Amino acid sequence: MRVAVFSTKPYDRRFLDAANRDGLHQLDYFEARLDTTSAALAAGYPAVCAFVNDVLDAHTLIRLADGGVRLVALRSAGFNNVDLVAAEELGIAVVRVPAYSPEAVAEFTIGLMLALERCIPRAWARVRDNNFALEGLIGRTLGRRTIGVVGTGRIGARVARGLRLGFGCEVLAADHVQDEDLVAAGVEYVPLPALLSRADIITLHCPLTPETRHMINGDVIAAARPGVIVVNTSRGALIDTVALIKGLKSRKIGGVALDVYEQEGDLFFEDLSNEIIQDDVFQRLLTFPNVLITGHQGFLTEEALQAIAATTLRNLSDAEAGLPLVNAVTAAQVVGH
Repeated sequence: MRVAVFSTKPYDRRFLDAANRDGLHQLDYFEARLDTTSAALAAGYPAVCAFVNDVLDAHTLIRLADGGVRLVALRSAGFNNVDLVAAEELGIAVVRVPAYSPEAVAEFTIGLMLALERCIPRAWARVRDNNFALEGLIGRTLGRRTIGVVGTGRIGARVARGLRLGFGCEVLAADHVQDEDLVAAGVEYVPLPALLSRADIITLHCPLTPETRHMINGDVIAAARPGVIVVNTSRGALIDTVALIKGLKSRKIGGVALDVYEQEGDLFFEDLSNEIIQDDVFQRLLTFPNVLITGHQGFLTEEALQAIAATTLRNLSDAEAGLPLVNAVTAAQVVGH
């Protein structure tokens, strides 16, 4: 199958080519992000392969369909960037990678907590300037903190288990479905409002839906514990960034660690070191000494990239062979979710 692969970086090509070593598929790589304008590059291709910040709204999908595309293969678990209703109406199937090394994101999440709680980024920056003073670097022991895990799917469950069993934290969890193994390990499931009001650290591990969009907002921050730390390695729009900044300014929020950002599409995955960033909200976030931001790298391990490539190629092969698309995602599934 001929596939137009968008938003590609050198590491994408390396792992996808390795997974396609038998040459069953013709993978043509484009650095451009997929959107209404760049969709023309996919003309004549039966399939496109897209990533998290590609824009597959109705307008883009119409252009893809007009060019002959009948399959969208996502190199991600999330699909909030795809208009699934429009895809269905246009006869475009959408497949994804439902799970890829959840340990990668879980470990990265706990790493962000430790880095923030122990002031590691600030300490590293000081040492580079030959400043070895310890004033202002007093941290807190993670094991003595109460952690609220919102969403206990594959990633959230690993975060909860690691914090509970590895660090001895009191772990609260909120989800529609309880993981009995976590309960047996001492994780306490509570309603979301109780979690938000009791937790010292809140970490988000849920999909972005209309119901979860801006779930961390001004009202939630006002009801949270003073000095609460917010960690997000899931989807940027789970947090109202303007409200987050207000919470930081008022000191109601004691720290923030983000690997995602709600307007990251124009920023992340690119080298903008010589550019003037036009996003004033993002730039304001960077001015706080208690904010740690990384560029959506939580997934970026060799194991995860291998799994993403392997599943993506399997999805393409199944589609070409006319087999059931076990990793398909449809509008009906989203409504059911």
